[in-house]
Amino acid sequence: MKICIVSDSHDNRPLLRAAVEDARARGAEAVLHCGDVVAPGTLSVLQDLGLPVHVIHGNNTGDLYTMARIAAEPGSLVCFYGQDADLALGGRRIFLVHYPHYAEALATTGRWDLVCCGHDHKAAIRRVPNLQGTETPVVNPGTVGGVGAPPTYAFGSLDDLRFEILPVPRG
Repeated sequence: MKICIVSDSHDNRPLLRAAVEDARARGAEAVLHCGDVVAPGTLSVLQDLGLPVHVIHGNNTGDLYTMARIAAEPGSLVCFYGQDADLALGGRRIFLVHYPHYAEALATTGRWDLVCCGHDHKAAIRRVPNLQGTETPVVNPGTVGGVGAPPTYAFGSLDDLRFEILPVPRG
């Protein structure tokens, strides 16, 4: 299963949409958003793309009540988890957390197949040695909103846990 990982959209609807459209064209079947959506309505630009969106709020929480309402609407593709998420997708256990230092700590446990984060707007993919004697990928897609850094997102496969950082195409 291929996925799109984004973070720190900070209300930039055009860049968020462009990233998810690009990932969908590459075969993505789901979107993971690692926080700082800010205004919940920002996610509305993704509804017609038909991909489920798994999202946490980050430190720029915006309107949490409305985010929960959007996720609860019949037919909504948005799954809102709150401050972090422990989810199963494509046969893998995935943890979403906004802060990189928490992501690295969670990865060391070996409890999850993939840990994703955001916050610092620094795109990076690391493999963290874990207590199980293997490595856990930690993916920080950078800022899809282009805040203080070029807009980027991560794309990859849950089958082989290989990911890459891609620039957001500009139309």
